[in-house]
Order: sequence, then structure tokens, then C-alpha cells
Amino acid sequence: MNARTPARFKRASTTVRKHTMISNHTLRFLTLAGLGSVLATAALAQDDSYYYGGLSVGSSRARIDQERISSSLVGNGLTVTGFNRDERDKAFKLFGGYQFNRHLGVELGYFDLGKFGFATTTTPTGSLNGQIRLSGINLDLIGTMPLTERLSAFVRLGAQHARTRDHFSGTGAVAVLNPNPSSREVNYKAGAGLQYAFGPSLLLRGEAEHYRVNDAVGNHGGVNVVSLSLVFPFGRAPTVAPRVSAAPVYEPPPAPAPVIVAAAPPPPPVVVPAAPPPPRRVSFAAESLFGFDQSTIKPEGRLALDQFASETRATRFDVIMVEGHTDRLGSEAYNQRLSTQRAEAVKAYLVAPGGIEGSKVNASGKGESMPVTQPGDCKGTQQTAKLIACLQPDRRVVIEVTGTR
Repeated sequence: MNARTPARFKRASTTVRKHTMISNHTLRFLTLAGLGSVLATAALAQDDSYYYGGLSVGSSRARIDQERISSSLVGNGLTVTGFNRDERDKAFKLFGGYQFNRHLGVELGYFDLGKFGFATTTTPTGSLNGQIRLSGINLDLIGTMPLTERLSAFVRLGAQHARTRDHFSGTGAVAVLNPNPSSREVNYKAGAGLQYAFGPSLLLRGEAEHYRVNDAVGNHGGVNVVSLSLVFPFGRAPTVAPRVSAAPVYEPPPAPAPVIVAAAPPPPPVVVPAAPPPPRRVSFAAESLFGFDQSTIKPEGRLALDQFASETRATRFDVIMVEGHTDRLGSEAYNQRLSTQRAEAVKAYLVAPGGIEGSKVNASGKGESMPVTQPGDCKGTQQTAKLIACLQPDRRVVIEVTGTR
């Protein structure tokens, strides 16, 4: 079925709003703050100042706004039948800096936060896929507080100039006018962590950072990164600890031997069996899985069933019940046969290629016997477009999972 492209999505894909979260005044403030800190610490010993370089690898996570994306599609006459999102990726950073003293440093770096994306399926038949990549440069002030001779805690605050590159693609009822929007914008970043010195030429950092970013279609969000870094100071001499003469040690007389009293063994723990979780029920609209009056699963439906099978394989379950349902249009015998065929098709797909044990999956057809709509909701008996649309909730496949986790 063909449909017009949602106007709201057209506007989002063709117009990129420009927002600047950190102005030039903010950058000047960071620069002046760094210079002021250098002047304030000029009288301190210079043995702790050095240049350094390093690299960082870790895991990044962004938040895909499913509600906003779904609302945009629903507002234009589409029903979202499936939504997959990829919110995690790997991140890395290359950096160099200067440590003014034990408490203050400045750092310049290049970062790549990875890529994130989503995939949706809709009714009328269509799909929308999106992907975003983020990379850029950063300038940070780093404050350090020594905890022991080797271990320190640190915090960072800085500005980052990020480049955002998006890619959108649509099929069927969803079309994209601008598939590759991009933007460049200055925003803030902040972080905190711990640093351990193995020696004068090697440091190890563990930290968490937050990057404020623009998604290139007029919205702002954040990316969180947890990483490990290797830091290599240049030309740093080892610190020689002053010798301290040992003080005389007083040795007290030996204490009397302790009297050991055996304690009574604790009572055995009372094991209370956990109550089994309630069954999990998932309902799929028939139009999202099958063509009209058909029992062959569409590609869009396979995507939704793949996600369901992946989640189910990660749990311990006893049995899966697959029920097919139809509306009241047509004869009762025909509807019973169609609902059974659809339930069997879903069962077959969950077993292969879904990877679920076939002996634990049961399929049955309920025909028109269990409608969702009430008798007075949809009036008429002729198969008009209005009546077919009204009875849409009755045409479904329900999957119930009963298990222990």
C-alpha cells in the first residue's frame, strides 16, 4: 500500500535548526580561567609540570527518543508496529596536554563517540531507518586531587566542537527528502574519574564523561562514555623520596594466650521459593505481519519476530502459546482456518530461523471468537473500507510466554 510521506518528517529532514550551546563568550571564559590558574600557581614548585599524550577506548551510550519518533509518524496517519534501536557503541579518543602542577592541567583531544541508530516499521506498510555518527575535538581544564602517592581523583570541564552526520532511509509509506543532514556545533562536556601512576612515564585513567550534542535535525541530547586511558608523560623525572631515620620501636610484653570458646552453629537459612512471574503477552497487529487475507509473513513482520525471538532466547521459559485471531467479516469456517494458518506461520518462524525449541511452542487459531472491539463499536456487515479499518484491532496474533525469568 502506498501513502504520502508524513509532512512532519519532511520538515524534519529538510530543515536543520542551528543551536549553539556554548558561545564565544564561554570559550573566552574558559581560556581566561586557565590563564588565571596558571598565574595563581606560578609560585609553586615546577617539578610536577610536564607534557603528556595518550589514548582512550571505552563504551558510549546515547538515548534514542522512541516516543518523539513514534509521535511524528502517528501524527501523520501511520501506526508504528515495530521499533528497534541501537544505543551503544565503542568510543575512542586521542589527546595531549600539559600538567601545570599536581592540581591543574589543560588537555586537547580528538574524539569519536561511535554511531547509533533505529529502525521502525509502520502501517500502512513502510519503514524508517536512521543512523547518527559523532566525532570532534575538545579542550578541557582538568583539576586533580592526590589521594595517595600514586592514586588521584580528577574532574574535567571543557568545550567540544562536534560534527554530527545523520543518514535516514525510508520505504513504502515513509519517504525521506534529505537523507544525509549534518551539523557542526560547540557544546560543553564534563567528566570525572580516577588516575593511577605506575611510574613517572605511565599513568592509567578510568573515567566517565558526558557530551552534550546536536542530532543535526534540531534536537539536543547527550552521549555518556565510560573509558580507560593510557597516559604517557614526556621527560618526567622520578621523584626521590627523602630518607627518614627509623624511630625506636617499643615491643610490648607478649599477651596471654586467648581462650577459644566454640560458638553455636547458626540455624539453617529458610529458603522461600520465589513466586513465578506472570505470563508475558505480546500482541502483533495482523497487518504488521501479513498481507491482507494472507498467511505468509512479510519482511517487516520478520524484523519484529526476530526481535521477539532474540529477547525470548535470553530467558528461561516453559511454554509459548501463539494465538491467531480474525475479525467477523467472512464466514466463521474461513476465519477459523485463516487464524490457524497465521498462528502456525508465526510458530514456524519462531522455531526456524528464530532458534526457539519447537516442543515448547504451541499454536492455535481462535477465528472471530475473541474480538477486541465491542458489538456496538463497528456497525455494518458489508466489507467497506471504514468497517475494515474499525475492525483492525480484532485482526491480530497474540504470543504468551510462561516462564521462570
